[in-house]
Amino acid sequence: MKHYFLPLSVLLVTQFNAQMPKVTTRIDSVSYLAGQNIAQSVLKDFPEANVELLLLGLSDAMMERQSLVQDPNNQCVMSYFQDKMQAIQEAEEAGNQEALAAAQEEGRANREKGEAFLLENAKKKDIQVTASGLQYEVLKKGRGDKPSASSTVKVHYTGTTINGEIFDSSVERKEPISFPLNAVIPGWTEGVQLMSVGSKYRFYIPQQLAYGPGSPTELIPPFSVLIFEVELLDIEK
Repeated sequence: MKHYFLPLSVLLVTQFNAQMPKVTTRIDSVSYLAGQNIAQSVLKDFPEANVELLLLGLSDAMMERQSLVQDPNNQCVMSYFQDKMQAIQEAEEAGNQEALAAAQEEGRANREKGEAFLLENAKKKDIQVTASGLQYEVLKKGRGDKPSASSTVKVHYTGTTINGEIFDSSVERKEPISFPLNAVIPGWTEGVQLMSVGSKYRFYIPQQLAYGPGSPTELIPPFSVLIFEVELLDIEK
């Protein structure tokens, strides 16, 4: 038996020219909503479907008419979706590889830029450099005690990249912060121990003493040299 189908535009015209079905019973409501559920499922998993053939297949199955396409084990459908998922995965993997390569290139360039910055910065008159490579300058001298690595300190600070972009600032928040010195990046642990209470320093922290390839925020690119202006307000314990 042959089945013929009309283009969707003709079907719609025919449908609107005929008497529109009315929802009058509970079965009518459930039938209509079941159709919408089927459509939502198809749109989610198979939006590229041929709508005319989709409607014809649904109609043939509901009316128990002979199928135009014989696929008793559903292999045609299963293989299509397997091929589709494989293509999606391959595209995602290719995108991930491109993103990884771009991130590695950004990290390499950023590291070289930071190293060049520190090399020039170390030549400045007021810059001092420790054995670890930490650079600092004294903005204001204090007269209080110096903390140890296990001290909890209270500070005001502003952190910027070498481009001058602020990524964090207790000064802007108008609220100093307290923390144990052994719970922060190595550049802070080392640098703040050089300070006396009441002093203010500017630290230029190499990436290996900061966050290296990782970062707690997108505002800090990988392998970033960080600049902090730090005022030591108190040693709390």
